[in-house]
Amino acid sequence: MLRKKNFKNLINQKSFKLKFLISLTIVFIDQFTKILVRNFINEGDTWPANFNLLFISHIENTGAAFGIFQEFSNVLTIITFFTLIGLFYFMFKMSFISHWQNLGLALILGGAIGNFLDRLIRGSVTDFIDPIYYPAFNVADSSIVIGTGLILLFAIVDRSNTTIIKGH
Repeated sequence: MLRKKNFKNLINQKSFKLKFLISLTIVFIDQFTKILVRNFINEGDTWPANFNLLFISHIENTGAAFGIFQEFSNVLTIITFFTLIGLFYFMFKMSFISHWQNLGLALILGGAIGNFLDRLIRGSVTDFIDPIYYPAFNVADSSIVIGTGLILLFAIVDRSNTTIIKGH
């Protein structure tokens, strides 16, 4: 359980505040774009009709990435919930030395929260960025991929700066 002392320390942590603000910004952008798509494009429709490279489509995905595990939305919601707890714990208790890896962590958290909200509220995730030769995705998915890439890239490129600080 989160003690009052720990909560006060959490509020005072500049690093945590910044990461959490970045995560919330991603959640806002993700949810805002999904609301626009759900309100202006009927499910299954695509816009623009005459452009052959990238479409904005309204797709409700009950599965995971690339549409795998369709109809397992409840299981995916539970997995995402526990993943979010792990990410929050990591952000609360530890931190990377690398600012880029901390940014990556914030992007992953924001994306995970965005898709978790969709699963929790709607039972599916709204995907809308639809390249012609790649499965549709959304801002949250992009955030998770970019965040993971930042963490991995700087773990490989800047090995001297990938230490994890405990007791943050």
